[in-house]
Amino acid sequence: MAQHTYWGSFEEISKYNVSLNYAEKMWLAWYTYMQNDVLATGIMSFVMHEAVYFGRSLPWIIIDAIPWFRRYKIQQQKIPTAWEQWQCALLVLFSHFTVELPQIWFFHPMCQFFGLSTTVPFPSIYKMAFHIAVFFVLEDAWHYWTHRAMHWGPLYKNIHKIHHQYSAPFGLAAEYASPIEVMVLGLGTVGAPIAWCAITGDLHILTMYLWIVFRLFQAIDAHSGYEFPWSLHHFLPFWAGAEHHDVHHERFIGNYSSSFRWWDYFLDTEAGPEAAKRRRERKLAKLKKVQ
Repeated sequence: MAQHTYWGSFEEISKYNVSLNYAEKMWLAWYTYMQNDVLATGIMSFVMHEAVYFGRSLPWIIIDAIPWFRRYKIQQQKIPTAWEQWQCALLVLFSHFTVELPQIWFFHPMCQFFGLSTTVPFPSIYKMAFHIAVFFVLEDAWHYWTHRAMHWGPLYKNIHKIHHQYSAPFGLAAEYASPIEVMVLGLGTVGAPIAWCAITGDLHILTMYLWIVFRLFQAIDAHSGYEFPWSLHHFLPFWAGAEHHDVHHERFIGNYSSSFRWWDYFLDTEAGPEAAKRRRERKLAKLKKVQ
């Protein structure tokens, strides 16, 4: 039964749902306390997105302010000023409240329509990990082709150019983009899980949340502008990361993928000196065969 406070609902639920773990009790208490699933999901989704986006961006803001880290900066001559970061944060916030908030508000009805589960107990960690891995692959394909399309003349000039205002990206700039671009690219993040649920009928909204958290981490880190010895692509060669995406901002072309390198590799859209060197070597090899 709902109580006058959230913790009152939590205590009441804990009495009669002893088989649930602590997180599941907190989850059920939230929906019980709110007594409105659309409002409960909307508030939780928006607060989570803002907390993760700005919370993950904060370490990069601090790193940009510490000279010691410049040795790891990919474009060392371009350090974002406090004013640039502030301007970027304001536009991102404006986009979040005017573009993303209305979409998030209709998220729960959409979940219900496609059959996403919002109940407890939660799915197993293994099932959630498998679903998230699938979403990474699907979103990366969507991002590659839509992002590549955004570099076509009219679309670049009228939509995508805003995102390329910073030729040396930084964490906060991950979602610094036109509202149209936010919607189009965001469709890959939300659409992949929705399509999966529509086909399989098996997806929990918590998996969706974890996927969005990982995707935000990936996007922000890819825009960080820093390459460390412990960066993930050193351990997973097919991972993209900042080293891959920073070149895209610097050269304004190539490296269109979000999370992985395989689309750019197989379709020959890699950017940077190493990619150019490989192309020259391939051309020379073809010339030798002809001769």
